[in-house]
Amino acid sequence: MTGKDQLYVFVGTYTRGNSEGIYVYRFDVATYGWQLQSVTPDRQNPAYVAIHPNGQFLYAVNEVRDFTGARSGAVSAFVIDEKTKSLHRLNQQASMGTGPCHLSVDPEGRCVLVANYGGGSVAMLPINEDGSLQAATSFVQHEGRSVDPKRQEAPHAHNIIFDPQARFALAADLGLDRIVIYKIDRHQWRLVQHTPPWATLSPGAGPRHSVFHPNGRFFYVINELNSTITVFSYDGEEGRLTALQTVTTLPEGFSDTNYCADIHIHPSGRFLYGSNRGHDSIVSYRVDRSSGYLDLINHHSTRGRTPRGFAVDPSGSFLIVANQDSDNIVAFRIDEQTGDLRQVSELDGLPTPTCVKIL
Repeated sequence: MTGKDQLYVFVGTYTRGNSEGIYVYRFDVATYGWQLQSVTPDRQNPAYVAIHPNGQFLYAVNEVRDFTGARSGAVSAFVIDEKTKSLHRLNQQASMGTGPCHLSVDPEGRCVLVANYGGGSVAMLPINEDGSLQAATSFVQHEGRSVDPKRQEAPHAHNIIFDPQARFALAADLGLDRIVIYKIDRHQWRLVQHTPPWATLSPGAGPRHSVFHPNGRFFYVINELNSTITVFSYDGEEGRLTALQTVTTLPEGFSDTNYCADIHIHPSGRFLYGSNRGHDSIVSYRVDRSSGYLDLINHHSTRGRTPRGFAVDPSGSFLIVANQDSDNIVAFRIDEQTGDLRQVSELDGLPTPTCVKIL
């Protein structure tokens, strides 16, 4: 069991259609029922959200091309109401590049990193004590291209996360087929180019999202364009990645169009999950905790179209997925022994959900 009677589910959306902004639901872990807690108006595509380690603040990208007249997206800061979990806006800052699509909060809760897909750049924004954001103190423009003339004609930073010790930041750039590695200068709050500066994926792979194993020794990247996951070993002292294994996310015989999206690891470190848009599934793997290698468990229909984002709850009991193009989110129960998934609940009528975070 989760140890909680209920979970709070924060859902980011695209607001090009009927969505009003960020939705907060209460999920009952016994009945699998859903109750809408609040809707926070935000018509600037709050498509990805992240929760502060203290559980008191939430940050959202605003995936737009123009912010206060400049070619930039934005990052919004909110305080989470302790009782109702509704959101109250604190402030908003420029992301320093167009189309921000991902952000993360450092383990100590002192800064936010944001990846600008359209601009092909990354930035760092310090966090004030009240949870609000300072203007960006560091900005890095990626340069180059890779082999796909439509999707890799320029850099497209798609995510950026901290390593477990928050000494380094690793950015997946879909346009470059690279994981770009930065040192973190906490005195000046800057991203500093590291040596080696990056790890390389196969040409045309299109790295999208990434996650560390709980033991900090392994790093997993889901590749959007060739529907694979690449396993790296990670040297946290040197900030170095070494490729170990690449596996497909698709079942044998599937030949239709597919684009991978999100990736998460079970809190136990025993299972890894990824989402397929096209096959419309969650793929699950067993993780060898000594080698980091992956072994396929199963493919699970998401009961909807285009599963863009999903999350595993902190106890490892539930996986909740957002189906962007069918306007629904689906909850699965995780078998704690096998890692397999069993659908237990579905919520319809949530417009264009793109990201799920669980508190």
